Amino acid sequence: QMQLVESGGGSVQSGGSLRLSCAASEYGNLRDCMGWFRQAPGKEREGVAAIDIGGNTNYADSVKGRFTISHDNAKKTQYLEMNNLTPEDTAMYYCAADHCYHTGYGGSLRQTDYRYWGQGTQVTVSS
Repeated sequence: QMQLVESGGGSVQSGGSLRLSCAASEYGNLRDCMGWFRQAPGKEREGVAAIDIGGNTNYADSVKGRFTISHDNAKKTQYLEMNNLTPEDTAMYYCAADHCYHTGYGGSLRQTDYRYWGQGTQVTVSS
């Protein structure tokens, strides 16, 4: 069973930056497609960014131009670079992964497309 472990969360001021990491315990096609999701208190979990094995990316409109998803297969790690953060970005952030044949290609932002999840890392942005 693959395990995903996030790190890099923390507290920053508005306009600041953070880089989240997600390390996978397994390598191979189990994590060909990857995504980042977030859930703020009282809100539903939403897709933030996703990437497929071909490097195609997909972003939520709210983070386009500010967030960048990437992965390093040699390190079995995916990343979410977050810039120009605002208080509206405050949430628990989760990484997810699965076979691309399960999620579809192009980068899925639907949480139901992913079977493997990390435990989450908190991001808090103060004004």
